[in-house]
Amino acid sequence: MDAAEKLIQNHELSKKEYIELLKGWEKPKVSRKLTEEAVRLRKQYYGDKVYTRGLIEFTNYCKNDCYYCGIRRGNRHAQRYRLSGEEILDCCENGYALGFRTFVLQGGEDPYYTDERMADIVRSIRRDYPDCAITLSIGEKSYESYKLFKEAGADRYLLRHETASEELYRRLHPEEMLLSHRKQCLYDLKALGYQVGAGFMVGSPGQKMEHLAEDLIFLKELQPQMVGIGPFIPHHETRFANEAAGSVGLTLFLLSVIRILLPKVLLPATTALGTMDPLGREKGLAAGANVVMPNLSPVKNRKQYDLYDNKICTGEEAAECRDCLEQRVLSTGYRLVAERGDALL
Repeated sequence: MDAAEKLIQNHELSKKEYIELLKGWEKPKVSRKLTEEAVRLRKQYYGDKVYTRGLIEFTNYCKNDCYYCGIRRGNRHAQRYRLSGEEILDCCENGYALGFRTFVLQGGEDPYYTDERMADIVRSIRRDYPDCAITLSIGEKSYESYKLFKEAGADRYLLRHETASEELYRRLHPEEMLLSHRKQCLYDLKALGYQVGAGFMVGSPGQKMEHLAEDLIFLKELQPQMVGIGPFIPHHETRFANEAAGSVGLTLFLLSVIRILLPKVLLPATTALGTMDPLGREKGLAAGANVVMPNLSPVKNRKQYDLYDNKICTGEEAAECRDCLEQRVLSTGYRLVAERGDALL
């Protein structure tokens, strides 16, 4: 039995088998077989529904200096901004009227937003939108901080691990950041009852197939409810400015693999895919993804949340962004729904 067939049967492989599978990602027969199975599973559990997440990028200040990121502390040319609690609630109001039932508060690790300040924001959203899911994506915190946010009303937490390889993690991050700590945060979030999202970059500088194999093994072990992956895209103000971007084709292949690995997972067709390929998000949905994340951030701030170069949708109003996505989703044979879109147990 080849690696693709074994994955379809067992929903899991050894590291060696993952490497064998990934090395064959450009073989049309292998790719087609995995995509067909991924789509079958996606339809089995989620039908033709595509869930929307209203993304609110509320601060681009960050205390970290990750070497690949445009909003890293060391980028002196970044135009910094913060949204007030009132501005965040305005984004939610706009999003709710457009049919969003999940709000994702995403930002750099900004010390201005103390735990109590964040908890107050979460409580306000919970009070005003009791039928909506609240997702946080604000980095590494203590168990106590995560507990406070949960008690305030947060449902989900996104923390991409970026790579499960110690070797590659060191290449991408400064010394004070530890992969072991990032993983512990994910396990803390799981223990507290969050719906947890992990994920990684595809094609980051120095990444090898064995690193991706380690990512897949880690995801199977963690059992997250959400997985966000996207191609690495260089930013001109980082040490990796001249590195090649990650492959859209390999990212799509991995989306199918992850859907088979974790059949009930919530899997976004990411903005990074759409940035690298004009039809990237449609292709992501056709490979097994079932989530899209339009931007609810104020238009005046969108270009400033500059994680990588040439990010799409930075000039569109939220309504334009959603309408455009609705048409794109329909073109793939799926439909956008105004639901929370919780993970299946």
